[in-house]
Amino acid sequence: MSESASANAPKPSSSVKLVLLGEAAVGKSSLVLRFVNNDFQENKEPTIGAAFLTQKCTLPTRTIKFEIWDTAGQERFASLAPMYYRNAQAALVVYDVTKPSSLTKAKHWVAELQRQASPGIVIALVGNKLDLTNDGGDATGASSAPQAESESAGQDEAEAGEEAEEQLPASGDARKVSTREASTYAEEEGLLFFETSAKIGTNVVEVFTAIANAIPESSLKTGRGAGGAGQTALGSRSGEDSRVNLGDRGAATAKEGCAC
Repeated sequence: MSESASANAPKPSSSVKLVLLGEAAVGKSSLVLRFVNNDFQENKEPTIGAAFLTQKCTLPTRTIKFEIWDTAGQERFASLAPMYYRNAQAALVVYDVTKPSSLTKAKHWVAELQRQASPGIVIALVGNKLDLTNDGGDATGASSAPQAESESAGQDEAEAGEEAEEQLPASGDARKVSTREASTYAEEEGLLFFETSAKIGTNVVEVFTAIANAIPESSLKTGRGAGGAGQTALGSRSGEDSRVNLGDRGAATAKEGCAC
């Protein structure tokens, strides 16, 4: 076989089940929509139950077909999560860089995955809504301002004012979770780490590409077969967006193609 024919030969294709977990309104569905359709909806309705989508990512040596389960973040659906992360080979645990409590919830999901998900699952910690920050870099955590107020109680007004000014985020910067805090935690737990903006597309493709590259070759399955629980009931046509609405099913067409 000539070199050109070899280069044009179809690459092996493997299916990877991926689940998104995180608190409500952190932007999980928006990340998926940006990855699958390169689109963003400003007022996206909350996911009810879960949504299923697919998208391909082409690597130098193979094609990865992500079978994506986008789970609802509302607490009343938390008990359903094991059904979706069972047999998953990868997970995106998403938090909002403007909301510290969402990182706390993300840590809860990471711990649960480490206890109950498949051994060797690739987990990416993703801080979304980077577009609401000024520089996309480090910032002071939200808990520091109240502490500063307490510590400065005995200082004069000028000193207190200076300290408060130092700890407030820059004008227009809504960041409340520092990059350093989240990245240090991710490193300690052996997680991939990215900060993203689903709204403007920052690092979205990079997250999924990094996950695709991190999946061990031994855990990849050729063709279908990485579906896991619930998939046969919903169907799994390429690009299908199947939303589980407390037993009802709606379908919307999603664009199929390589986003990587």
